[in-house]
Amino acid sequence: MTRNNTVLVLGATGGIGGEMARQLRQAGWTVRALKRGMAQAALQEDGTTWMRGDAMDRQAVMQAAKGCSVIVHAVNPPGYRGWAQLVLPMLDNTIAAAKAEGATIVLPGTVYNYGPDAFGELLAEDAPQHPVTRKGAIRVELERRLEEASRHGARVLIVRAGDFFGPKAGNNWFSQGLVKAGLPVKAVSYPGRVDTAHQWSYLPDVARTMIALLARRDRLEPFACFHMAGHRDADATQMSGAIRKVVARRTGTEPRVSAFAWWLLTLASPFVTTLREMREMRYLWQTPVLMDNAKLVAFLGHEPYTPLDEAVEASLEGMGCLGTAPAAVAA
Repeated sequence: MTRNNTVLVLGATGGIGGEMARQLRQAGWTVRALKRGMAQAALQEDGTTWMRGDAMDRQAVMQAAKGCSVIVHAVNPPGYRGWAQLVLPMLDNTIAAAKAEGATIVLPGTVYNYGPDAFGELLAEDAPQHPVTRKGAIRVELERRLEEASRHGARVLIVRAGDFFGPKAGNNWFSQGLVKAGLPVKAVSYPGRVDTAHQWSYLPDVARTMIALLARRDRLEPFACFHMAGHRDADATQMSGAIRKVVARRTGTEPRVSAFAWWLLTLASPFVTTLREMREMRYLWQTPVLMDNAKLVAFLGHEPYTPLDEAVEASLEGMGCLGTAPAAVAA
């Protein structure tokens, strides 16, 4: 197993990948990332070494991973396009590189693996995985391949969390459903049912959690999986309330809360891939989804946590929803 603080972040221009790269640099790691179209490797002012390549190119991934002890696999097709064709080949390239280097693969996980049968109580790491969506089935296969890789030279760390939100817009419900990135918040469009619990995870907290676990990776089993509690919206009002409070304080206008227009999404989904994939996830808003972080707390002693109002304000400001330009987010 390679032992150093050199890491390759795949998906470093995205939300969780970018946050991981930023925090890893701050923690003293040497950070590499892939970028298409570059003539040669280049060290940016932020300290990341950008290397020419694509996550779909196995040789490029293996070359970039040379000498790395960790590979953060945070790459996803933009707008959910090409999931079935791209997601698994990209992971296979990461696995090949990790085996060659004896590296640890870090995967930001989701609840897509689980079907409604798992949501009757707090969701533990070993809950049965019976997905009811295409993305869920792919997520299960991702983890199956990673578990297999952990028996053949690679090591794996998976941190599953609830719906992501953070300062950088991306493929998430916060910036594509509740509010719209780059626009003033005049209304909060909430997709869930009243009194149905939902779980949110602030991207900087997710990154802090994964980096804290990496700092103790010598104590992890070859295939390690943890759940985060994140922000638990027990009655489906806390997230909307936090957005309204922040917007009212910053702009003097309090947005209203309305029900998400599922009917409109249904009409448009045959023509727009992103909307079709969002519609497929509707079941996650119709049943309580809360995760058990007991294993994480037992291992780390705590779970990194940013107060909800603070996290929401940073997210809205970063997305340019508070009358200011979007805050710069490190790639």
